[in-house]
Amino acid sequence: MAKIPFSEDELKVVGEHINTTMCFGGPALKYNTPITPRENVNACLRRDGSAMWIPSFTDFLSVESRVNKDHIARAEVMDLGPLYSDEEKGGPDLFGIEWVYVPMVGGSMEKPGVPPLLEDANDWPEIIKFPDVDAMEWEACGKLNAPLNQTERSYHVTFQNGLFERLISFMGFEGAALAIIDDDQKDAIHALFAKLCDMYEAMITKYMQYLTIDGVMFHDDWGSQRAPFFSPAVCREMLVPYIKRLADFCHSKGLWFEQHSCGKNEMLVSCMVEAGVDIWMPQDMNDVDKMRAEYGDKIMLGVYPPANTPEMSDEEIDRLAKEFAEKYAPDMDTKPVILVNFMGDPRFGPAVYKYSRILMAQE
Repeated sequence: MAKIPFSEDELKVVGEHINTTMCFGGPALKYNTPITPRENVNACLRRDGSAMWIPSFTDFLSVESRVNKDHIARAEVMDLGPLYSDEEKGGPDLFGIEWVYVPMVGGSMEKPGVPPLLEDANDWPEIIKFPDVDAMEWEACGKLNAPLNQTERSYHVTFQNGLFERLISFMGFEGAALAIIDDDQKDAIHALFAKLCDMYEAMITKYMQYLTIDGVMFHDDWGSQRAPFFSPAVCREMLVPYIKRLADFCHSKGLWFEQHSCGKNEMLVSCMVEAGVDIWMPQDMNDVDKMRAEYGDKIMLGVYPPANTPEMSDEEIDRLAKEFAEKYAPDMDTKPVILVNFMGDPRFGPAVYKYSRILMAQE
């Protein structure tokens, strides 16, 4: 396929991409690009040489719908409905566990002083009550968010509570961390995770019925600032089979699968690869270049830019963007990355677009 040379006309702002009421990163400007951000992201994931630029965080559109009570409980609803007041945030999640919103940190925690729902994972069939997915207000979700179906960005739905986070909500952190290495509880957890996968697959199917999504983001934090919460061996035994099941399900439906996982989890990226995860945007305490060198042909990684601030001159921003593009654009065909630019100076993203377009248009 012939390469399309870069034109300065591509940097012309032709509008704004539609956004959810609550979003990260502010307005997403629409530029005069030769293909849409959605098409470019898909090309990156195919690794077929047709991608045209380094995609950025703002080339994606995430929905965390209020149809899923987890998002209200966790104070992170991103759809086209009205914003929730601080008083409305928190409350029961999908399983009736109460969360309390903490304005100082902008997020929720499980209600203090309430004993864990589970002391022993073996008791979950008698205690855990799964939601009726069919009874959730999917038609209302579809009507509310119908305008998002027209987006030109790579569009996905997020599940706020993944497998390990869900287990923590049931058992508390200490209980969950112990249970996944306790031989007397492992079989029960396997059965619980399989049942949770049934629920997630049913919800993905419902989302696809009403929204023209391209992918699924599965939110499951696996580590602290210094290290993962568990070893790769435990991850492979207890989590990989179910992440793989969900990734395979998404792939069977033509969707990409992103693992959102905060923490210094670079030693677990091999587990994500084995599970078939397509995208991970790690926090910047991880050695992304090292992971990309080893696994970049199998998983698309997010990369944070060098510090860039409004105080910098145009020339300095331009230099940093050119250096970033020169570092990552040459092998985007085989080891694509995503510029994680929801913070920093707004001049940086368009400059990376320009220089990566120039480099990636070369035959």
